[in-house]
Formats: sequence, structure tokens, C-alpha cells
Amino acid sequence: MSRLSKDIDSAFQGVGTKSGLEIWCVYNKQLISIPKSSFGKFHSGNAYLVLRTFLRKIESPQYDIHYWLGIDANEVDSILASDKALELDAALGCCTVQYREVQGQETEKFLSYFKPCIIPVEGKYSPKTGIAGETYQVTLLRCKGDHVVRVKEVPFLRSSLNHDDVFILDTASKVFLFAGCNSSTQEKAKAMEVVEYIKDNKHDGRCEVATIEDGKFSGDSDAGEFWSFFGGYAPIPKLSSSTTQEQTQTTCAELFWIDTKGNLHPTGTSSLDKDMLEKNKCYMLDCHSEVFVWMGRNTSLTERKTSISSSEEFLRKEGRSTTTSLVLLTEGLENARFRSFFNKWPQTVESSLYNEGREKVAALFKQKGYDVEELPDEEDDPLYTNCRDNLKVWRVDGDDVSLLSIPDQTKLFTGDCYLVQYKYTYKERTEHLLYVWIGCESIQQDRADAITNASAIVGSTKGESVLCHIYQGNEPSRFFPMFQSLVVFKGGLSRRYKVLLAEKEKIGEEYNENKASLFRVVGTSPRNMQAIQVNLVATSLNSSYSYILQYGASAFTWIGKLSSDSDHEVLDRMLYFLDTSCQPIYIREGNETDTFWNLLGGKSEYPKEKEMRKQIEEPHLFTCSCSSDVLKVKEIYNFVQDDLTTEDVFLLDCQSEVYVWIGSNSNIKSKEEALTLGLKFLEMDILEEGLTMRTPVYVVTEGHEPPFFTRFFEWVPEKANMHGNSFERKLASLKGKKTSTKRSSGSQYRSQSKDNASRDLQSRSVSSNGSERGVSPCSSEKLLSLSSAEDMTNSSNSTPVVKKLFSESLLVDPNDGVARQESSSKSDISKQKPRVGINSDLSSLESLAYSYEQLRVDSQKPVTDIDATRREAYLTEKEFEERFGMAKSEFYALPKWKQNKLKISLHLF
Repeated sequence: MSRLSKDIDSAFQGVGTKSGLEIWCVYNKQLISIPKSSFGKFHSGNAYLVLRTFLRKIESPQYDIHYWLGIDANEVDSILASDKALELDAALGCCTVQYREVQGQETEKFLSYFKPCIIPVEGKYSPKTGIAGETYQVTLLRCKGDHVVRVKEVPFLRSSLNHDDVFILDTASKVFLFAGCNSSTQEKAKAMEVVEYIKDNKHDGRCEVATIEDGKFSGDSDAGEFWSFFGGYAPIPKLSSSTTQEQTQTTCAELFWIDTKGNLHPTGTSSLDKDMLEKNKCYMLDCHSEVFVWMGRNTSLTERKTSISSSEEFLRKEGRSTTTSLVLLTEGLENARFRSFFNKWPQTVESSLYNEGREKVAALFKQKGYDVEELPDEEDDPLYTNCRDNLKVWRVDGDDVSLLSIPDQTKLFTGDCYLVQYKYTYKERTEHLLYVWIGCESIQQDRADAITNASAIVGSTKGESVLCHIYQGNEPSRFFPMFQSLVVFKGGLSRRYKVLLAEKEKIGEEYNENKASLFRVVGTSPRNMQAIQVNLVATSLNSSYSYILQYGASAFTWIGKLSSDSDHEVLDRMLYFLDTSCQPIYIREGNETDTFWNLLGGKSEYPKEKEMRKQIEEPHLFTCSCSSDVLKVKEIYNFVQDDLTTEDVFLLDCQSEVYVWIGSNSNIKSKEEALTLGLKFLEMDILEEGLTMRTPVYVVTEGHEPPFFTRFFEWVPEKANMHGNSFERKLASLKGKKTSTKRSSGSQYRSQSKDNASRDLQSRSVSSNGSERGVSPCSSEKLLSLSSAEDMTNSSNSTPVVKKLFSESLLVDPNDGVARQESSSKSDISKQKPRVGINSDLSSLESLAYSYEQLRVDSQKPVTDIDATRREAYLTEKEFEERFGMAKSEFYALPKWKQNKLKISLHLF
């Protein structure tokens, strides 16, 4: 919310309350608000002020202020625009980043607000006529840039043309695009977006479009017409007129502090530290090609204006190029580039800010009339998969890659590496996910072998698979539901791991069913739960979780004070999954017995505060190239799907995970090579977000984008993997030709409703014979394994040859894996009585009543034709009340975890 004072312009009343742009022009020494219809039109004789507001889900809004100076703007207007930028910053609470923009040298961030481009207009702005003396005339525009296009009007002369750039000749009836022979495909594609913009905005979509290739004349009527405007065809001189050279970013920087009179004082040191910046002073950091002005929180508006004026005067006296950027930063809002010049800039963001931000947002909703009790932690992934999709898991052991059986694929070891392939159907498309899971104690050689073998599997699908490299403990949320129930044991089965273990005499660290073991239980539902073995010490506990402490035939279940009811339900389910015969002793945090602490080697301190997830900011897109083993990246601001040009490789940084997108026409053909780029990017941590080498890295090929990638874009499936290069695609689209695609891809994540997702879940949870799938993942897995025990025995004992495995692993085989088991069990199931689904009426279940002794899990004469997850429902009402001490309706009104505890105590779960 704005905070106006007598020093702040009244034009800033109510600014920054909505996402988007607000623009003002300096006119007659005051600010005039520019209507949205004129956004992107900047007059060379004026100075402008641009505010970009981004309202984040959590925490304060993000503001960027740009003051744009036309090449013909007078000094008075330019200084006024600079001063007004500071006033606007003060109105917004001194929490903005400010940029000086000079016509023709604008930052890419500024240009990204006005896609596809801005085209500066000659003359001065007039609020009455818009453009003083505007008349339609033939113009020649020069376009530069692969990903952000800079458009400049040049003299309508043959001498303005060159071989390096792309030019647009705008005439009354036709728009020509002239592509220099040295221009890139991406440059031509971006220029074509400008052509489309001109056609729609200056010609109301009613004009012809023609493309002219430099050096190719040969009877082309469009080319003849183009050259007629220049008095006929003549060769362009070979000498390039483009003198712009790529500037190398220097790491050398000089720091000055600025006194209240505007005098600059060098600090006299090249070794910079954050502690050198005092809150009551302003500083200038001179990095040659860019200059930063840092303003302490305790400085006044007058001091800030003086510091900016002195910095601009410094640039003029030094004769610096107009390409030198000037960025104004307030203490606490330093960008990554500024921080990179200082030694070990400390992280200042605290987890408590996350909760404070959530409370502020909730309060804001209530203030606007919405009664919001709780806001979601983050936007959940939409439902892409269901529990009946095809999962395969291989364990990597040197040159051997072993396909695991269904029971074994839910048991991973920390000392091993695994390949996890998940094949699922989404929007009538078959999708392939291939995870390389790296155990935290695995051997480096096994890790390298896992990546190599994964690349071979990807090759067998002709690049369709999405490859993901993940470390244990840093798995993405969508990884675990594939398994439904997963146990991660300490130790390993690979030969290399066992050799290393023997050398270091660490035998006691491996899982041993005859010794005590501690498991941390996590998950969100019975279809997504994990038990992860941790060190058998009290310091492994955490109040945010629940734990299972196994010892012999008994177990403790420890429930942390900060755990939720859903955590308790998952705890009971996982206990059943680990060992159905186990007799648990329930312990709440603070009521531990001596036996419990003795098993953990004694009582000691452990984390007792709520674990907070890192706040996820908006993603960042980078184009990347690698030369001489050096990764070069450049950010694409305000990105859209069209920014993914087919000739390039991009990195999408989402903080919690990173995607490497490979264009069909890029130089990178191997996903293993792309994975290396992703790992290098993690090492660089260019935005200083605290990325680690354990951050998940996905590798995605153009045309095979998964829905959890396309959700970050306003995705149009028809655009995905069209034929031709980026320029040919743009041209075909502009001329109205239907462009065929190799494969439609993706979905628009943000447009999906939760209602649709729930309907998808209901439709996918029903099998082909109309019955619903049981709730318990463990019971369903056991049913499958029992129905095809012979098949699983054969598969678990075999170690296929790698080449044979890869050539067949991803072929659609209805007689393999889960699909085979389901089909093999159909005949057996059809002979049984119809199983009753979990949502059936209680009366229907009671009509199939059995005695308590028959329904117990340890019964000598067990019932086999029931829903094993709801044994209690088959009791008569009378016997139910005798055993549970309450009516069925009262029982089912209890929380799930309480129901499960009662059932466990009665041996019905």
C-alpha cells in the first residue's frame, strides 16, 4: 500500500495494488498517466516512468521501476523522471529496484514487458493527439536480438541495410522482412513477431507480408518490389555495418561512498564485504559496463536523489558509453549480480517470514470479505497419473542392471542406485518418466553407471522419455506416488558398496531385521507414504514427524507433537505395510519410556520446531550455451511458450527443481549431455538461491513436454514441435498456413480446476470391470503378487543383459509388469464373489456378515473374498458394538487414524 507524504507526487495515489504495468510521461514538468492503449509507444522527445508490479502469493509484492529517457528528451525532463522514480519508490515503502533506461540501450527486462517489441516514435507526446503531427509514411526498421528484439527506425536509404541484421520495410499495403545473410534463424523469427505486430496494429491485419533473403533475387516478384523502393537492386557492401561487440562481464569493481553533497569517496579496496555498506550512507559500485547505486535504509529521499545525480554526472565525466546500465538498489533488495561482487554475501531470509507472509495474505483476503481459515502451502501438482500405471524398477550393480519384482520394487537401499521407469497415460497420450535415483551412501562409480544406463533406456524410446536425476532426500513430490508405499533401508546390495563397507567395517549400519531399526514415516495419504530408515539415535527424531522403532517382533510408534491427523493415518498404514503381525506400543512425544530411550542409545536433544518448506518463488528461464567447458546463461524475462526456440537449449529454474529443455533443432542430441548442463547450472547457482548439487534435474525434449513442465507456461499444444525452424514456423503461422505437428504436447496447468482433477481421479480409479480399487496400496500389491507368484519368481531371479533390457524395456507389452499381473489375476478374481468397494453402503457389507473370529487378520480360518481394508464392516451391528463399544455410525465419524488404532487393537487391521 502506498504511503504518501508532502514530498511524494499525488499521481502515485493508489499505485502498486494490481499486477501489471503503470506508465507515466513527463509532460510540462509534471506526470501524465498513459492509457493502456498506448503502452509500448515511447516518444524520443520525452522521459517516461514505468512501474511493474508483481503480486506474489506469499510475502510482499515485487516492484520494479524504470525511468526511460528518449534520445531527444531535454535534461530537465530527464532529471525529473529520475527524481520521480525515487518518489515512487518512497510511495511504495522503499522496496523497489530502479533502472535507468536509455533509448536504444534498454535492458532486456524492460523490453520483455512489451512483447514483441517497442518501436520508439519520433517527436513529443501530446495527451490530446497522442503523437504531434503523426502521418503514415514508409519506414525502415532495424531488428537486433535472438531472444529479445531491439527495434530502431533507421534512415530510409539503401546504405542503412547490412548483412548482419534483419530489416522491416513498412509500406502502406505491404510489410517486407529483409533478412541479412549473417543473421540467425532466431533473429529472423523474432523480427517476424514484429512484422505480425505491425500488421495487426498499424494495418488492422489487412496487408500483405513478404520475406526477402539477402543475396537471393532470381526473379522473385516480392524481391523486385522491395528493391524498387530503393531505386532498383544493387549489391550491399560486404563490409558489415554492425560494430556492436559482445561485452565481456568484468569481475573487477570499485566501491565509492557518496556524501550528502554528492562527492564520491573511493573506499580504496578491491576486496568487498557486505559489512562495508552502512545503513545511513549511499554507495556507488562501478563495474565499468554497469553501475549500481546502493542506498541504505536510513538515508533520506534528498540523500538518495543526490547520490543518483552524482552517479549520472560521474558517467558523463568519464565519457562512459550509453550502453552502461545504471541500477538503483535499496538495502535488502540487492540482486544477484550486485551480490556477486562481494565476498560471501550472507543469506538473510528466515523461515519465520514464510508464516508471517501467509498470515498477511490470509488477513488481506478476510479484509476483502473472504473468510479464509487456511491457505494452501503451495499449488499442488494436478493429477497426471493413477495408481494402475506401469512402474518398473531396476537396481544398478556395475554392468548388471536387474529388473526388480513387484514386492521388491517398493524397497530401496541407501547404498544403491536405481532406475525407475513410470509409463502413464495423460490426455490420451502415453508419457514416459525415467528417474535415476541416487542413494545417499551409493558409490560414485555406481552413480556414473546409472546415468549411462539411463541414457541407453532413453535412446530406446527415441528420446520420448523425460529423464530426471534425483538424490535420496531431495525427491520431487511426484516421485513417491508412483510407488504408493515405499521403504528405504540403510545399506546396499551392490558389489562395490559391499566391498567399501567391508573395508570401513561399517557392518552395523546396514538394516538387520533382528536388530532395532528406526524409520521416519512421511506421506500425504495411504497412496503416498514412505518409511525411511534413519540412524538409531535420539537426534534423528523431529517433532514434525512420526516414527516407527522396530525391535524384534515388537515396535514403538512415536508421534511428534507437531504431526497432523493425516500423519497418524499414514503411520498406521505404514506399520501394517512393514509387518502385519507387529504389536505396536503407541507413544506420544513427551511420554517416552526408558526402554524407548535405551533402544536409541539414550535421551538427547532433537529438533522440536515446525519444519518449514522453502518458499517457492516464480521460476526463471535461461537460454544456455557451453563452449570450452564453460556454461554461459542469459535470463529470459517474462517468458512465454514462444520463447522456447527450437534451435536452443533452455534451463527452467524452479528452485526446488531444474528443467533442461532441448529444442529439436539444437546441437544437443544426447540427454546425458543435457543433464551435464543442468548439473553445471546447479554448481553456478547464478541467482544465489542456495541451489545444491542434489536438486532434481529434469531433461525434457521438445514435443514431449510433460504436464508438470508445461504448467509454467500458457501452453498451446499445437505449437509444440511444429515442423521447420523457428522462422519457418512464424512465417507459416503469420500467413495462415496450417502447421502440422509431430506430436501435440502439454496442458495448460493454471486453467485446470480442482473439480476436473477430482473427476479425473474418479474415472481413473474405476477398473475395466466397473469395480473400484481398494484403498490400501499394500493389500492390493499383495493381491497382485499372490496372483502371479510364478511370474514374479522368474523375473526376480533373472539378471537380463543390458542391451537386451534396453531394447525391450519400454515397449508396450500387455503381458509384462503390472499389466501382466492384472490380466493373470482376472480369471481368479472372476471365480470369487464380487468384491465390495470401499464406498459401498454399510448395509450391503453387513449382508455379507462374518464372525469376528473369521475376520481377524490372524484367523485360523480367514475369509478371502472381502475388502481387507474394511474387515470391521462385515461384522453384524450387534457384534460390532460388543467389540468396539460404539455403533458403526459413531465409529466412522472418528478420524481415520483413530479408526485404525481401534482396528489394530482388535486385530482387524
